[in-house]
This record gives sequence, structure tokens and C-alpha cells, in this order.
Amino acid sequence: MDFAAQSNLSPSTPPVDRAATGIEGLDDILSAGLPRRRLYLIQGEPGTGKTTLSLQFLLRGAQEGEKCLYISLSESRDEILQVAESHGWDLSSLHIVEMSDDTRVQALMPDEQNTLFLSSEIELSEITTRILAEIDRIQPSRVVFDSLSEWRLVSGGGLKFRRQILALKNHLSARGATVLLLDDHSAIGELDLQSLAHGVLQLHHLQPEYGGERRRLSVIKLRGSQFRGGFHDFTIRRGGLQVFPRLVATEHSQPFQSELVPSGMAELDELLGGGVARGTSTLVIGASGTGKSLLTQRYLETLLVKGEHVALFAFEENAELIKARIAMFGFDITAYIESGALHLHTVDPAELSPGEFVWRVRECVERGGAKMVIFDSLNGYLYSMAQERHLLLHMHELLSYLNTSGVLSMLIVCQNGMVGHSMSSPVDVSYLADTVLLLRHFEAFGEVRQAISVVKKRAGRHERSIRELQFSPQGVRVGEPLHDFRGVLTGIPEYIGSTGPLFDAPDSI
Repeated sequence: MDFAAQSNLSPSTPPVDRAATGIEGLDDILSAGLPRRRLYLIQGEPGTGKTTLSLQFLLRGAQEGEKCLYISLSESRDEILQVAESHGWDLSSLHIVEMSDDTRVQALMPDEQNTLFLSSEIELSEITTRILAEIDRIQPSRVVFDSLSEWRLVSGGGLKFRRQILALKNHLSARGATVLLLDDHSAIGELDLQSLAHGVLQLHHLQPEYGGERRRLSVIKLRGSQFRGGFHDFTIRRGGLQVFPRLVATEHSQPFQSELVPSGMAELDELLGGGVARGTSTLVIGASGTGKSLLTQRYLETLLVKGEHVALFAFEENAELIKARIAMFGFDITAYIESGALHLHTVDPAELSPGEFVWRVRECVERGGAKMVIFDSLNGYLYSMAQERHLLLHMHELLSYLNTSGVLSMLIVCQNGMVGHSMSSPVDVSYLADTVLLLRHFEAFGEVRQAISVVKKRAGRHERSIRELQFSPQGVRVGEPLHDFRGVLTGIPEYIGSTGPLFDAPDSI
């Protein structure tokens, strides 16, 4: 997918020759890659994926016929090859130089302890001489130093270390190489190092109280170039880093024909003033058991029969249970899943970052052609990511993106409590939705029944009455307005009529 980058330049800035990183999402953030013949600093704590990122960068260069050099200052060749093997990579096309062999062994010998010179000065000289010799011999287009922590220790840090890096930068720049310096992001004076680099990328490793670990990256600077700012979630899986660029909804506006989408049920469409509009979001909210999923199922069936594509993200039910529930009403979705018309995703939110979730939704819309997206339900997603301080902003941006893309989105939220004044919502997302459908349990004539009403619709008219809602093996039924009851929405209504336009008791489902 193509993503517009956040620009820190004017539109008239001339194009820059860039080196693709081999990571699709990262290239989008960097506006097609890193400007060539420059030095970049990749910072991050151990385990954030710096080595993996750098190997992908070199392998992409090798695919394009470039000479690529990997200089290891701390790890052995076997350790590097083991990392590559875990991702299924072949590093035979790369030049690998390990500096952690002879000089380290010599430093442990007794004879090496008796000298008029500091051993660090001798070692630094040997390392520098060997590195420059390898660079001049190979003439690489891409170079990775992994990592600077060892070089910093040998040089003693401070002014000497800065001068070493500056000399290396000038040497490689004169030879047209694009360089990545990996650093563990723990050293004092790292701002001096950042000032030398043409660009700085930082990788972060987060440990939530519950669920899997999460990673994200940010571009701190990229001189004279365009990039997307902010934090971007990423994962490390077999095959390398997968980066999920931060979504900016305003960059993805698409022209579409605004029209009402009917549910296929005359009474429900009448209640909604003809249906819900494309490019809007609908919140279906109510207590557990009021039929929220079954109601949205009617829209799913109607659009699939019309030949449109639909995406369903289920946070609480597995795929087989969803298929069985829909089949109870005489509709088999198996063929639609196999044909790709229905994108059914069962989501474990404890193992999913907000960025990856947004990416999956976008893939369904932009690659799968989905015209309606159902989120069933948001409760599990919101609860599992309680530590995500700005989760509602994520949802706001996602819904704005779907709206500007002409997609009909439906959000299901389960309220706490069953009836009465104890009803409450785990989180207030009603302001995000264009239409709000409220479902309620209520008691009448010794039975528990359901009611439906439209409490909000931003665009167009809607009926303000409260109607009975019934689910049976024959499907969903919406009744006449409940004129003979008062207080239905509280769940404890008062009967004020002589007869009520209620359905007969439904058969068990």
C-alpha cells in the first residue's frame, strides 16, 4: 500500500536518490527510503531489532546488485548467520567482517598486559586500520556497523570517539557509501552522535502488564528529506521487521457515491430513515443478549448477496462459532469466505498492537475491496489495551479513514449491566459514530423482550419511536412502535395501554 509521507519540505523540493530499506512500511515512512551516500544512526535497546533491520537493508541492496558490507564489532559470524537462518535468509551475497576475533584473544594474553602503550590505543588502531582496508578493498555501496558500543568502549568515548566517527563518515561519504551505525541507545553523550548523523531512527521495546511485547519506531530526524513523524508500531517475525505506518486519515480521501444502504428489513429501514449512508459509522450498543451481533448480521447478509465485499473483525468469537451462529438463520457464509467476498478475522487483541490492527483493516479495504467493516465487539479490544493512553484517538483516525474511503463501518459495544439505571458503557465512543442504535432488554407481561431505537443520526432523518425487536429461527423482526409503554429504555417499563402491539412469544433459537 502507498502512504503519503509527512513532509518537512516544500512541494517544489527536487527528488532525492534513495536506498530502499527492504521493509515496505519503513520505506513508506521514509518516503521511499534513505537518501544515499549519507550516514544514519539506528538506536535502540538490545532486542529491539536493530540487527534484523540492518540485514534487511543490506539484502535489499544485494538484490539490486550493490556491494554490501556488514562489519560486526561484537558478534561472531556464526551468531550473525544464526540470526539470518531464523528468518530464512541467505547471506552469501554479503561481505561479512567480524572484528571480535584475533584482537580480543590477544588482549587476554599475559604478554599483552605489559606494554608502554595503553592496550585500548593499540586495539583501536588495529580495528580502524582493518576496517578502512576492508572498505577500500570491497568498495561497498551499503555498510553496516554493528554496533558502536564496542567501538565506544575501545576509544574511551568522548572527543576521541567523536573524531573517529567523523573521520569514518568523511571517508565513506567520499566513496559514495550509505552507512548504518547501530547503537544501543544507552550511552552518555548520544546527542553528539545524533548531530553527526544525517538521520536518526529510534527503536523502542514496550512491555505491557498483560499480553505480548510491543515494538515501535520513530524517525527523529532526516535532513533535507520527507518523512512521517510520530510513533509507528512494528513486529519481528520470520522474514524480518514488518512496520505499520501511523495512519493519517486526511491523506486517504477517496471520491465515492453517497447513498443509503438498506438492511433488507422494511421496518428497520423505516426506523433509520431509509438506511445508513456509505461513508458513515454506526454504533450498535446495548446489554449482553440484546441481539447486537445478529442485527449487524442482517447488513452483512444483504451486502454479500448484492455482490459487495465485507470485512468482519471478531474479538470475542472464533470463526466456527460465527459460522454456526449465522447458519442458524439459514445463511451459509462459507462460500463467501472462500471466494474472498467476506474477510473474516478473529482477533486476539492481547497479541495485537493498535498499528497492526489498523493495517489489517486497511488491507481489507484497499486490497480486499471491503465496502463494509464490522467490529464485533470493541470491548475486548479496549480492555486488553488499557495501557494504550491514546487508543480512542486510534479509533477516531481509523473511522475517519473508513468514512473518507466510502466504507460503511459498524461498531458493536456491550454495556455493563442488564436493566435499570445500573446500565453503563465501558468507554464512551458514541461521539465517534454518525448513527447510534440503542438496544434494550425490557420486561412485559412476564417475559423478557428486546427493544430498538435510533438515538442519533447526524445525516438525514430518522424515526424517534421505540420498536420491539425479536430474533427467531425465521430471522430478525422489527415490530411497531411501543406506544403503550413508558420507560422502555430503562428496562423497567410501565404499561399504560389496554393492548400492546407485541409479537407472540418467539420460538427458541
